[in-house]
Amino acid sequence: MPPTASAPLPFFTRPRIVFLLASLCCLLWGSAYPAIKQGYALLEIGRNDLAAQLLFAGYRFVGAGALLLVFAKLSGKSLVLHRAQAGQVALLGVLQTTLQYIFFYIGLAHTTGVKGSILNASGVFFSVLLAHFVYHNDTLTWRKITGCALGFAGVLAVNLGGLLGGGAAANAEFSLLGEGFIVLAALVLSAASLYGKRISQGMDSVVMTGYQLGMGGVALVAIGWVAGGRISAFGVAPALLLGYMAVLSAVAFALWSVLLKFNRVSTVAVYSFLVPVFGACLSALFLGESLLEWKYLVALLMVSVGIWWVSKT
Repeated sequence: MPPTASAPLPFFTRPRIVFLLASLCCLLWGSAYPAIKQGYALLEIGRNDLAAQLLFAGYRFVGAGALLLVFAKLSGKSLVLHRAQAGQVALLGVLQTTLQYIFFYIGLAHTTGVKGSILNASGVFFSVLLAHFVYHNDTLTWRKITGCALGFAGVLAVNLGGLLGGGAAANAEFSLLGEGFIVLAALVLSAASLYGKRISQGMDSVVMTGYQLGMGGVALVAIGWVAGGRISAFGVAPALLLGYMAVLSAVAFALWSVLLKFNRVSTVAVYSFLVPVFGACLSALFLGESLLEWKYLVALLMVSVGIWWVSKT
């Protein structure tokens, strides 16, 4: 039955709340772009040092998972998982954190940042398409297709300079380890998000997210160490930056999981188009570049219209 005056919408399904929280998540994830680059510089991690990059990411997610579990415990929530739940959360951690980031980092090392940003946005299409087959109340419509197309056009707009500068021939290249792995990372994340939505119905979203980030992070640390990754230039500044990244991951992933639990996947997933836009704007800000370029305004307008069009009932 539709909500009435005596039965208002649940808090996390209210359009304004979804808009504010989903946008906050994307802003936090967008801020990770310049933060990661700054972290690599402070810790002297080379661009092609994949093992050290995975180690750095592992530390970040272990910290994020620990923060969420401490918060959940202080909030009076039980951290005990049944055997079936432990297996489900472990699988979610391996998919959403470990495997997704391995594909993403390897792919990013074999392609340009511009193409990586564009191809990673394909995850929204995967989420909307997969939700059509998994949830009967989240079917694919022309409104969703049009909204996603507008959002993707916005991602293209924010990367327009890089596309034109790279030349048509260079940007037409495709490799499995580069562009292929970026698309695989987006597909894995989309599938994992749907899986997380399903298992979150039987457990607290914050506890689930804390465990999956922690478990996935531990796996990344182990892989990074086995592959020979080492981080030696650790000091106060890198520690503070890593702490910020852990906090942003904890807050963003926890809020995103709650939104997915109470809303249709397509309603939340379309906001992901904001991540590369926020990332580009924040990177420009912290790198001293102009934020008043027309491409940022066009991108934000297209993404905003796309989100509104998908969310409109």
